[in-house]
Parts: sequence; structure tokens; C-alpha cells
Amino acid sequence: MKAIREENLTKCNFIKTVSSEDPSVACDFFVVHTGLSKRKIKDAMNKGAVWIKKHKGKQKRLRRATAQIIAGDEMALYYDQNILNITPPQANIIHDQKLYSVWFKPSGLLTQGTRYGDHCSLIRQAELGFKQKRKIFVVHRLDREAEGLVILAHSNDAAAKLSHLFRSGRIEKNYRTEVLGDLTRYKKQGSIDFSLGGKASLTEFVVLSYDPQKNTSVVDITLRTGRMHQIRRHFTMLGYPVIGDPRYGRGNKNIEGIKLTATSLKFECPFLKRNVCYTSRENILY
Repeated sequence: MKAIREENLTKCNFIKTVSSEDPSVACDFFVVHTGLSKRKIKDAMNKGAVWIKKHKGKQKRLRRATAQIIAGDEMALYYDQNILNITPPQANIIHDQKLYSVWFKPSGLLTQGTRYGDHCSLIRQAELGFKQKRKIFVVHRLDREAEGLVILAHSNDAAAKLSHLFRSGRIEKNYRTEVLGDLTRYKKQGSIDFSLGGKASLTEFVVLSYDPQKNTSVVDITLRTGRMHQIRRHFTMLGYPVIGDPRYGRGNKNIEGIKLTATSLKFECPFLKRNVCYTSRENILY
């Protein structure tokens, strides 16, 4: 593949198998083949946009610019200058149980990275927060637009046990949201059971307040199933879309972003052998 002049390159997917004639240093390899400067290559590597696949191995991120590469290695750079230029919001740790930790993820932060990088992800912030001394496993996710509690596991055993709790519905997930309209006209307390993707789905809710000036209702929610965008889709289908949702609903735009917060997680801890409840209610501003 011919080198691309740097000034014209803002986004590219570059994949090449290393040959015996190629540079043996990762950073130099990409400089030669993309035309990007060493500074930009090092930045992309540090932010998780560079990948390596060894013979019979799995593709994994490569961050060290001076890493040695050999013929047969498959090298990939997923370069998007706009993504790399993003300064992500910072997550806060709520509780550290050693085998797992609970974090407050702000709106705009991914739970985990993409092939274009992971510097805008909770996982990477946790890795750096623990000074890369702990393994990090995702056991559930929270939409990029939403904020609130996320649990990260720090061992294979913890990841397996916590994942099982989520899959079996033994972790109670509570949320707070603000929706367009007076939801009390439908019900002050009730449930939504529209199927999503052909699967049974159940969202329980309690209306906390209605603001006639804004024409919005603040609602507490308990999810009984875990379908993709379940809350956002259910309330839109009901006719009361979540305020600030960029994907679902009409007339619900909000310059402050989406009003959806994962407020608490309740479950029987498989390590402490007792019920625990982690909450983020003090962070909610609506």
C-alpha cells in the first residue's frame, strides 16, 4: 500500500502483514506505510488505535511505539483524527471491592473502546486509575449517552460470577430519567411490556414529579429485562420520549444531553455473601 500524504489524512483503515523488508519497529512501520508523523503514530498507539495479530494469535491493541515486530505479524491502524482529538469526560470510582469496582460513568464516555481507540472509554480510565495493576473485565454496559453506575470485574472468576448474575436477572438495576409530557396522564405508577426485537421486555416505573412549565416528568425506573436501549425505546413507544435522546423520539431535544442515569445496583454479592446496594443518587441533578 502506498504512503498517504499526512496533510490529507484525517481518517483511514490500514491493515498490512509485515514483510521481511519492513521496519522491525512498530512505529517506524506505520510511518513508512501511512506517511503519518511519529508523533501522530505514537498518539494513536497510546490511545488504542493500533492493533497487532501474531501468528495463530488474537488481534490485540499495541501501545508501545518501540515494540519489535516480525515478518508475518498483521498490523492494523484504525485512524480517525476527530476521535483521537476528543478529550473524554472523567469517570469516578464509587466503591472498590477489590474483586470488582463500581464506577460512575459520565455521559459521553463509552463503557469500552472501539477499534478506533479506547481513550474515551471507562475501561481505559479504570486501567490507568489502577496503574494497570489489575485486569479489567466488562460484565455489563451503559449507553454512551447515559450516565451512572457500571461494575467492572478484576478477575476471571469475578467476571464469570457477576456476568451470571446479570444474565439471570439477579441484579436489580434502577434508573432515573426525565421524559417529555405528563406521564401521570398515562399512569403515576406502572409498567411497560412492549416486546423489543421479538423478546419479552419489562420496564417498571414511578412518576416522581411533573413540571408544567417544561412539560416534563421525572421518573424512577426498575428494569426487569435488559434489552438494548430498553428504557429509551419503551418510553418513546409509550409516547413520552426521554429528554435529550439523540436517537428516539420527537420534540425531546436538550442542549444538556440525555436525561438518563443508572442510579443503583442491588444484588447478593457472591464474595461477601450478603446483599449490597450501590447508589449514585447524589450525582443526579434532576
